[in-house]
Amino acid sequence: MASTTPLARTGPAITSGPLLAGAGGAADEAALADPALVGHKFSRQHEMRHAGLPVPAFFALTAEAYTACVPVPAGFPGAGAGTAELTAWARAARDEVRATPLPPGLARQVLAGFDELAGPGGLVAVRGCVAAEADGSGEDGADDPFAGLSDSYLYVRREALLDRVADCWASAYNPEAVLYRVRRGVDATAVRVAVGVQRMVPGVRSFVMFTSDPRGGADQAVVAAAHGIGEGIVQEKADIDHFFMDRATGAVHAELAVKSVMAGLDPARPDAGPVLLPVPDALGGPPVLSDDEVRAVGALAARAEELFGGPQDIEGTLTADGRIHLVQTRPVVRAAAPPRESAPPVPWTNHNLTESFPGVTSTLTYSQARVFYRTGFADFYRRLGVPEDSLRRNQHHLSRMIGHLDGRVYYRLDAWFALHGQIPGFDLIRPMWQRSLGLTERDQDTAPGPAARRRAWKQVLRAAPRLTRAYLTQPRRLREFLRWWDDLMARWPSFEDCTADELIARYRTMWTEAEHRWGVTMVASYFALVSLTCADALLERWVPDGRALLPRLMGGGRPNRTLASVRSALALAERAAADPDLRAAVLERPAPEVWREITEGKYGTGTADAFARHLRTYGDRALHDLKLEVLTPRQEPWQIVTALRPYIGQGLTVAANEADEAAARDAARRALREACPAPLKRAALGAVLASLRFSVKAREDTRFCRSQLYGVSREVMRGLARRLVETGLLERAEDVVHLQTEEVLGAFDGTLPDTDLRALVRRRAARAAESAAAADPPAYFTVPGGLPVPVALASRQDTAAAGGPDADGVLRGIASSSGTARGRALVVWDTDVPPEECVGRILVAKETDPGWLALMMAAKGIVVERGSLVSHTAISGRLLGVPTVVAVREAMTAIEDGAFIEIDGAAGTVRLLPGDDTAAEEDGPCA
Repeated sequence: MASTTPLARTGPAITSGPLLAGAGGAADEAALADPALVGHKFSRQHEMRHAGLPVPAFFALTAEAYTACVPVPAGFPGAGAGTAELTAWARAARDEVRATPLPPGLARQVLAGFDELAGPGGLVAVRGCVAAEADGSGEDGADDPFAGLSDSYLYVRREALLDRVADCWASAYNPEAVLYRVRRGVDATAVRVAVGVQRMVPGVRSFVMFTSDPRGGADQAVVAAAHGIGEGIVQEKADIDHFFMDRATGAVHAELAVKSVMAGLDPARPDAGPVLLPVPDALGGPPVLSDDEVRAVGALAARAEELFGGPQDIEGTLTADGRIHLVQTRPVVRAAAPPRESAPPVPWTNHNLTESFPGVTSTLTYSQARVFYRTGFADFYRRLGVPEDSLRRNQHHLSRMIGHLDGRVYYRLDAWFALHGQIPGFDLIRPMWQRSLGLTERDQDTAPGPAARRRAWKQVLRAAPRLTRAYLTQPRRLREFLRWWDDLMARWPSFEDCTADELIARYRTMWTEAEHRWGVTMVASYFALVSLTCADALLERWVPDGRALLPRLMGGGRPNRTLASVRSALALAERAAADPDLRAAVLERPAPEVWREITEGKYGTGTADAFARHLRTYGDRALHDLKLEVLTPRQEPWQIVTALRPYIGQGLTVAANEADEAAARDAARRALREACPAPLKRAALGAVLASLRFSVKAREDTRFCRSQLYGVSREVMRGLARRLVETGLLERAEDVVHLQTEEVLGAFDGTLPDTDLRALVRRRAARAAESAAAADPPAYFTVPGGLPVPVALASRQDTAAAGGPDADGVLRGIASSSGTARGRALVVWDTDVPPEECVGRILVAKETDPGWLALMMAAKGIVVERGSLVSHTAISGRLLGVPTVVAVREAMTAIEDGAFIEIDGAAGTVRLLPGDDTAAEEDGPCA
């Protein structure tokens, strides 16, 4: 080992003196390479400079200088002392060391070193580092890094240098450092601190790079970058961009933030050190680093990784000329892998859920949906007899039933399984429940074994009185619910003249009432699932190919509110078609202009009243009407005019719709009589099917109420957003979709922690734009358990069910609405497609929601990738008498827009026909 003199150097020569490490470079080089003298931090900097990496020049006061100058504080209370006693001693010791002056000779050498390094008017960084122990452990070491326990100071002037050296020495007794050493079983007083003095590089952009992904070791480099200096990144005070570089290909993926804050030197306050500063507007949006700069940083980091033999965590900065400077490196500290047995994979799916929340969904909508699921299902479980103590134990599951992953809404299935597992006999209906969600990926897990079935039946028998009472009282409770809801809607005709407090009071009242009532609607869905399970089992046992008959038998029953909305629109279309002037206006002129003329009475007061009634009753029903960012006819009434065009063009009428429904119902009954001639069996099936039809009607009625529930929320949030704009808290009213509902309400209630809503909106809007540009995640996947979900998503395991056409060019799904049709496919990626473009086409989509009715009525047939027998697409197909097949995997990629296809809604098949067969287009419906 080299002679251990107190001062070692690299870069400019330091005047030799009695405290130097020898008279020349060799001794100094040896001292700087020894972590026992200067700590790992500075020995690595020396090695990087020696290897030609761009590290700014520096010198270091060795641990020998600390030992020679700093007395060991007295009065240590012992490792067994309590935290308060240890903390008090540490603070007193730190003050004692800080008051210790540097010996005059050493002080002169340090100041001379500063002059050679930075010049009398220059700036340096002064950093402390605990020197390594004999076994190599120590700050920034490979096995026990405990980075950041020693203090560092930036933008240090010559006159402050000696005080900052003393401060770094004193940081040996920072309370957190003392507590850390005690907990490691290390003598808290046997510490030696080296101090590095480095030329301060005037960086304008800074970064921290991990040469290997610290979340799991994936072979990609991860870069966090910000404007200003690196303190803003490591202290999480600046707005940060993230870059991910594939080390094999050099491909770079960026996740950008809206940059408004950085750390740096304020010329007006040069003695304040690093402070937070605003990012210039022109720099707020573009990436901090270009892809080429990320790759250049990666190339330097790779050299450091090779030099030190393992993944590195590297800090650096870029000066205004674009040059890269490295200021620190340490081994990467990886996230610990969770124990497999205690943290099973977490399954996520958006099967079925995409009917309500397709694609990227706003923060506002997600926050509202989360409240709906948490409160509505809590009431549902209570109504089925789940004990309160069980609900309390599972409260965390109620709060995470749906997640917001990369901007998209997903079910967290482990939460659903835990919650639904409280329902008596859930294992008996679980296979059908998973089929109703479209979870074919988990089919192998759904069938309960004999023991599970026996246990489930015992649960059902014990709960039979309560379940029977719930079933028998269901019609009355549904009537009460619908009366309450209709009365509530009738009492709230307008929100235009409400004050902010009145809007909030209405909103709170509605959701508080819903919290204690909405479970009724979910009980109806539960009994629909029970009836569907029974009907499926009986048909499979008693009727040849009975499952294929089930979709036809589900039709009929009393009209529900969804069907009523369809027939109301058909009645408007008939009224418009009967008036030549109105017909021409609807078909040929701009919809907003026609709507204004209708409401002004140009086509008669009867017509104006009919359109007003339709808007008042059905104005919340639109494409994706549960997404609060979507405008409905309530906000844009002229959407009603656009929806009528295909109905008028096709000559659709209410009478014809009713006749088609009756014919389909009669045909299904005849088919059942032929397939099941035994009267008793048919009577039993009839009772189960009647129950199923009742529950399906209830489900559609209450789904319509749910559209209105979200419609009221939309109106309240828009009303409050206008007031936020008026007071300057928001720039535009539409920006409200990037806030959570409680943030909007909190702005008026006084419960908002972060009042800078504009900055919040900018960050979330940028993130939403990134999510929209990214490819959709799969419908079902798992992530490792025990990790924060954003981290776990990096190790996502996709599970896709088999899809695509078979050897005969046939795609298969779930038969949902009988009938066959041939025609050209209309592959709907963008729901802005006008309804008139759907006339005579077979719609092919990922999923639908109630707002698709205008498109579905105009179409010959419907094919969707998602869904089940009780999904909206299947129910609407049966209501409208349109051949429908759901759960057709990869339909949107296997079927080209404009391709000739044949759909068989009874067999659940979609056949690709020869491309130039124009006869196929002219054939129309085949049955």
